[in-house]
Amino acid sequence: MMIKRAIGVVAAAALVSTGVAFLAETPASAASQTANLAVSASVSNNCTISTAAVAFGAYDPVVANASTNLDGTGTVTVACTKGTSATVGLGLGSNASGSVRRLADGSSNYLTYELYKDSSYSAMWGNSGTDLLSPVAAPSKAARAFTVYGRVASNQDVPAGSYSDTVVATVNF
Repeated sequence: MMIKRAIGVVAAAALVSTGVAFLAETPASAASQTANLAVSASVSNNCTISTAAVAFGAYDPVVANASTNLDGTGTVTVACTKGTSATVGLGLGSNASGSVRRLADGSSNYLTYELYKDSSYSAMWGNSGTDLLSPVAAPSKAARAFTVYGRVASNQDVPAGSYSDTVVATVNF
């Protein structure tokens, strides 16, 4: 009886061992197929634009600005899709007379001024042709700030008051 039992245990162990090996080596299914799954996305050129005002401060037509221009700076900030080529234009403003930019006091009094792309005040910043700012293509999506150089001409004869204008900044891409 002991021999019968020992043979049964050895046989059971052999079956379990063979079964485990059989289960481990047999795939879950008898066959398989593969296919490629296409995945895609498109990235469009896009830009955003924001501004920080050109604040000239106080204009003194009698003493300080009788012979000296009043300068100020502002900022145009542009963020574009990486690699996007864009241009930035500044309109003439809501108080322009022809191609002359003017700050107005609301009572038909005006201070003429100009906006420039460079700190030497030699390259006017406008809305077409060579007056557009044409920076290099966006190196990344990070915002880039461009300084606007403003100048109110000296020796203007205007009454006291608060003068302002609104200029539209446009990014073309």
